[in-house]
Amino acid sequence: MPIGIENFAEVRNNKFYYVDKTGMIKELLNNWGKVNLFTRPRRFGKSLNMSMLRYFFDVNTDKSIFDGLAISKETALCDEYMGKYPVITLSLKDVNGLDYSTAVAKLWYCISYEASRLNTVYSLSTSDKLEPDDKEQLLNLRRKNEDLESSVKTLSSILMKHFGKQCVVLIDEYDVPLQKAKTAGYYEEMVSLISNFFSSSLKSNDNVAFSVVTGCLRIAKESIFTGFNNPKMHTIVDIQYDEWFGFTDDEVREMLAYYDKLDLYDTTKEWYDGYHFGDVNVYCPWDVINYCDQIINTPKTKPQNFWENTSGNDIIMSLTRKADSVTRDEIGALIEGGVVRKYIKFDITYRDLDESVENLWSVLFFTGYLTSHASYDDGSYDLVIPNKEVREIFKNKVNSWFNERVLEDGTGLNDFYAALDSEDALALEDCLLDFMADTISYYDGGELDEKENFYHGLLIGILGHREGWTVRSNRESGNGRLDIVTYPNRRPERAYIIEIKYSKDEDDLEKDAKKALEQIEGKKYDNYFGRRKPEKIVHYGMAFFLKECRVLKG
Repeated sequence: MPIGIENFAEVRNNKFYYVDKTGMIKELLNNWGKVNLFTRPRRFGKSLNMSMLRYFFDVNTDKSIFDGLAISKETALCDEYMGKYPVITLSLKDVNGLDYSTAVAKLWYCISYEASRLNTVYSLSTSDKLEPDDKEQLLNLRRKNEDLESSVKTLSSILMKHFGKQCVVLIDEYDVPLQKAKTAGYYEEMVSLISNFFSSSLKSNDNVAFSVVTGCLRIAKESIFTGFNNPKMHTIVDIQYDEWFGFTDDEVREMLAYYDKLDLYDTTKEWYDGYHFGDVNVYCPWDVINYCDQIINTPKTKPQNFWENTSGNDIIMSLTRKADSVTRDEIGALIEGGVVRKYIKFDITYRDLDESVENLWSVLFFTGYLTSHASYDDGSYDLVIPNKEVREIFKNKVNSWFNERVLEDGTGLNDFYAALDSEDALALEDCLLDFMADTISYYDGGELDEKENFYHGLLIGILGHREGWTVRSNRESGNGRLDIVTYPNRRPERAYIIEIKYSKDEDDLEKDAKKALEQIEGKKYDNYFGRRKPEKIVHYGMAFFLKECRVLKG
């Protein structure tokens, strides 16, 4: 499996498993425009497809790496286009930094590296077609001593003189510098730089035959694409090119069958399928190849969350921090498998994120946290969480956010501790109701253990913030495993044991809270302390149902 390999030639030459996406080349050549923008979430094969395009068009390509693939059957297209262009290829995914100057330095590195690569593969410095001034410009680009904004135009001019033909320009992850700049606080400066950089590179540049650009968002409102000769935009809702990014169901079945793992098809589908691009349902390819790699080498391995650490989860944090009570309920409904209908802004910018929580729904959609199962004439879409993997991200991140919100409420925490120490079960109940009013609702779906774990995490967050106190959970004691125990760090004169239940109905809260107390007594949880037993151990039985609770003291 080609884990982390984005170089098409490397995949083909080293005989890694390859899902044939070369049909995209035919569709691009039959429908291409001067500038073609493809927006897809992270880890959906954009970089590998860009590498595929590079090797197809490049004058120095080894045509044999396309043998047996779909595009090789298109002989007329191959004769006319394969190996016929010099190619400039840039990836902006690493153009970031804590400040603007660092980001500029990294953009310069991309240009310098590409200038050096082109010089080597095309023997530009010894070309008899180039004037001394051209070679001096090339050397200055390699030394980062030219005008950065016009650097691609300069490179394309040099290639035009050397080959006597236009070049192809490929720019991958074009919006990453803007995303990073928004987070680090130099967004306006980066917008100006990227706008001028793209305008010089692709606007009315007669040295360029055509270009392909990829990213997550279609941020046309920032004027980045102004004057790009009417760029063709291809988003996740467009039917054209819908099957070329991500794996189709047939492709996943074929892969699993190839490795004799077809029995894990249902598991693979549950965890990694669910995205809807255009008219096609697709899997996240990064997840599928990682999962296949694991089950090949460790057959009994369980599905894992491979996408989470590659996807920028601060977007979910932004949404939840801005959420009002309606939005929190919508997040809860999504986690439980529900649908929310939202208007999607296709020209959203990273600047817009701070204006309204409604804008974040669009970003969640474009970046792969949500997908659509239906669209309407008014521009709204039915949004859902695509699969189990992303649902787990939502659960974990929302719970983490809520714990932070709890810790920020100093007054609420002090009231809770006071009620705990005064053994006022009714006051404790009121405090918990206040805390839960600020979080999401958990509905009737999901496993009972998951629901109990949510409230368990809530209480651990509250109790763990108490200075000078120890909190332990899920500890063996007596004849069972107690939920939570907390006590002062030094010479504990008292301690609290808490048992949690999740009720099937609001009417069961009283009964289940009593069961929790009976469990503490019946399983002798007080034995947790052994010989160092505090003078007083207070028992609390707590039962929860959605945003309701009941607290009883033993």
